[in-house]
Amino acid sequence: MNKSNNKRSAASKPPAKQNNQRDDEAELPQQLCDLALDIAEREAGEIEDDALGQKRGELNKLVKRAIFQKNDHLLYEALLLAKDTELAAFVVLKERIEETAEVVVTAAAVGKNVEINAFMIPMFVSTVGGLHYEQCFQDQEAFEQLSASLQEAGLESKDATVVLVNHAYHLDEIEAIRYCQLNDMVREANAALSDKRRATTPAIDGSFGEWPASPFGAEDHAVELRFLLGFAQKATDDPFYRIPQDEAEMEAYFDARAERFERWAEQIQPVIKRCLVAPGKQLDVNFQYQDLFHGARDRALAEYDMLQLLSELQQGLDRHDTDTASLKAMIGPVQADGNDYLRVQVLNVEGDKELISVDKPCLPGRDLQDDVADVQDALATLGLERCFVAEGFDGLGRAMAPLEL
Repeated sequence: MNKSNNKRSAASKPPAKQNNQRDDEAELPQQLCDLALDIAEREAGEIEDDALGQKRGELNKLVKRAIFQKNDHLLYEALLLAKDTELAAFVVLKERIEETAEVVVTAAAVGKNVEINAFMIPMFVSTVGGLHYEQCFQDQEAFEQLSASLQEAGLESKDATVVLVNHAYHLDEIEAIRYCQLNDMVREANAALSDKRRATTPAIDGSFGEWPASPFGAEDHAVELRFLLGFAQKATDDPFYRIPQDEAEMEAYFDARAERFERWAEQIQPVIKRCLVAPGKQLDVNFQYQDLFHGARDRALAEYDMLQLLSELQQGLDRHDTDTASLKAMIGPVQADGNDYLRVQVLNVEGDKELISVDKPCLPGRDLQDDVADVQDALATLGLERCFVAEGFDGLGRAMAPLEL
């Protein structure tokens, strides 16, 4: 009788624990937002004290726990909350989550800490007729040359262990990779590189599949965004990755890295061609700079959106066949479906008649003034020199409070 009662009593405890866990999870987005806001305010006030270090540690701990528990939805909820609260808080939280997802540090058997990260090299690939999934990475020798070139060209340390995924990722595939899956991919790569036994990689295997149907005809000139994804495992104290503290030395360090990348991007063209298309097909690749997963993705998206903007504006200018000297551009923020956009409206100088209107997505956390400046520079390449910035646009699409840049 007593045993029976004890069993029922013990069985009644887990639901209460589960309820407490659900309550804790429900509070996590607000906790993350509050911590990020506090950190951002202290950093803005240049308050470097023990409290700031403690809050950074607490934020890091909560983010790691959420990723370990596969709570992607809570992380994205926290980011939305931070975005609506304060841009600086959003930036702090976004950077913390991204770094936790894409970089893993473990203790090696020899006593040194080992870091493994996920990096990407975005590519704008120009072809006639577009890329075809079944043609990519069919040349194993070329893929091995591509993989080895990253260390041979000095993009990664010769003491590191570097591996590429033999797949040209489509943007849809990259955007489908959530924080927890990316972290699993990094850990799988680390296990595979550290253990001589064959390791399974379900997260990596699940990250790629068939591309969406191509919108290009056989004779169309196509420019498509693709990504090379890789993993680099190295000692945390590898001097190759040590960034100098002196400002001049730091600038020289990054200039040297950029020069090595530019040389690699030119020399690797014949090899990447063999990796991406069938023999005899023409191809040209414009590589974007190598970076960690999220930095590379955001940089590529910004470039992709700008190219889309310029393409649509150029098509509009061609339709109207108007001298750009008689036109002006209004640039201002708009919102649609909960997302932020930067609208470019082209009008006649005389009469203010709208000719073209195009909305470019804004990357979350990106400073609006920087985005406006980049758009202004891009418009100058189309001959649109007269630009104004507006606070927004009214219900009739008219710019409000224009100020010349």
